[in-house]
Amino acid sequence: MPNKFYITTAIDYANAKPHIGHALEKIQADVIARYRRIKGDEVWFVTGTDEHGAKIVRAADVAGKSPRDFVNEYAEYFQALKQTLNLSWDDFIRTSDSKRHWPGAQKLWLKLHEAGDLYKKKYRGLYCVGHEAFVTEKDLVDGKCRDHQKEPEVVEEENWFFRLSKYGPQIKKVIETDELKIFPRGRKHEILSLIENGLEDVSFSRPRKDLSWGIPVPNDPEHTMYVWCDALASYLTAIGYGQNSDFRIRNLEFSDWWPADVHVIGKDILRFHAAIWPAMLLSTGLKLPKSIFVHGMIAVSGQKMSKTVGNVIDQVELVKKYGTDAVRYFLLREIPSGEDGDFSYEKLEERYNGDLANGIGNLTARVATLGEKISPLQWNFESDIEDAIKKETERALSAYEKYMKEIRLNDALAVAWELISFSDKYINEKKPWAVSDENALRTIIANAGYCIGTIANLLLPFLPETAEKIRQQILFEDSALKIKKGGNLFPRLT
Repeated sequence: MPNKFYITTAIDYANAKPHIGHALEKIQADVIARYRRIKGDEVWFVTGTDEHGAKIVRAADVAGKSPRDFVNEYAEYFQALKQTLNLSWDDFIRTSDSKRHWPGAQKLWLKLHEAGDLYKKKYRGLYCVGHEAFVTEKDLVDGKCRDHQKEPEVVEEENWFFRLSKYGPQIKKVIETDELKIFPRGRKHEILSLIENGLEDVSFSRPRKDLSWGIPVPNDPEHTMYVWCDALASYLTAIGYGQNSDFRIRNLEFSDWWPADVHVIGKDILRFHAAIWPAMLLSTGLKLPKSIFVHGMIAVSGQKMSKTVGNVIDQVELVKKYGTDAVRYFLLREIPSGEDGDFSYEKLEERYNGDLANGIGNLTARVATLGEKISPLQWNFESDIEDAIKKETERALSAYEKYMKEIRLNDALAVAWELISFSDKYINEKKPWAVSDENALRTIIANAGYCIGTIANLLLPFLPETAEKIRQQILFEDSALKIKKGGNLFPRLT
C-alpha cells in the first residue's frame, strides 16, 4: 500500500478576489503534491475558504447581499484558481458547509470542553475586524494595526476562552525536537521566541447577538464559534472528522489520513498554526501535523500590495498575457521559498525571455530540430550516454531531491536551469550541425536528449504543461529516443 500524504493550504477569507499572494501559496502546495504523487504516494491535497465572521457580514452589507450570497460569489473566484493556475487539489472545503464542516467543528469544540480547556469570562479588549481577532497594544504601531492601518475597536463582552497558556511548554518541546517541523528554520526560531514570551489564553467565541453568521457553540446557543475552532477545524473536517464512521476517502478513513504531512501557510498566520492549533490538538488528544511550511509575502515593485494603492496583481490577467506555466515559473523561481519576494512586470518579462524562451524553449527546439531527421534512435544507457552526462544528471537529481525534501522549491527549480545551461554548453562544444558521421551524430543527440528527458522530469511538478510538451517532442520509450519537432514552448515577448 502506498504511503499517504495529506497536504493543505490555509483556507482563504472569502471577502475579496484572490491575487498573486494567494496564487503563490496554492502553486507551492501544488508542486509539493505533484512531487509526492510522482514519488508514488497516495496524496490528498485540500484547500478552501473561510466564510464566517464580522468582516464578511460588514462586506456583505456594503455589497447589499446576504452573507450566504456574498461568500458563494467569492468562493467561486477561489475555486476558479484550479483551472487558471493548473492546480491539482483534490478537495475544496468551505466553512459555511453545514453538512461537511459544522459537525466536525462542533465535535472539536466539545472535545476541548471535555478536556476542561474552555471556560467563560467577561473580557474587555481591542478587536481588529481586519484580522477577525483580538489584539494587544504590542501588536499595534501608533495605535493602529500594522497590517490594516486601522485602530482596533474596544470590545467588552463575555466570551468562551481556550487555555492556550496551559500548553506553552508542550508546544515548545515538540517544535524544538522537530516532532512538529517548521520550514524554513528561521520561522522555527520566530515561533519559539513568541512562546518564550508566554502564551495568553485566547477568546474562542463571540456573542450571537453581535455575530450570528457562524457556527453555533454546542450547548450554548447565545454564542458563535470564533475563527480558531471554525477555520482551523477545516483541516480535520476535510478528511471526515465529525462524519459517520463509514466515511472514506479512497477507501481510507480519517485516522489513515491524519495527521497532515504539511500545512502550507503564510507567515502572517504562523502563530495561529504553530501555537494555537497544536494546543488545540494536544488538548483533544489528536496527533500533531508533521510539518508547517511558511511562505513569505509578495510586494509589488517594492510596495506592499494594497487596494488603496491600486497595485493588487490579478493572476487571471497575468495568465491571459503570459500563460499559466510562465506565471508558475516566475512565482516559484523569483520568490525564495519561505521568504518575501517582489513582483514587477519587468522582472517577469526578463525571466520569461531569459529563462523560458532563451532557456528551456531554445534548448528543446535545438535538439528537436537536430534530431528529428534521424529518429527513432535506439540507444543504450551504458554504452551511449557519456560519463560526463551521467555524472551531471545524477548530480542534478541528487541536489533536486535534497531541495525538495527541505521545501526549497526555488532552489530545486534552479537545478533544472543549471542542467539546461550544461546541455547548451554540451551542444555548443560538440557542434552536431558540423558532424557528418551518422553514428557520432546519433550519440550526441542521444546525450542531449537524455539531458532534456531529465530536465522534463525535474520540471513536471513545477511546470506540468511544459514538461508534457517537451515529452511530445523528445521522448524516451522502449529504449528508443523519439524526436518530433513541435512549436515553440515559449515564444519570445516583443
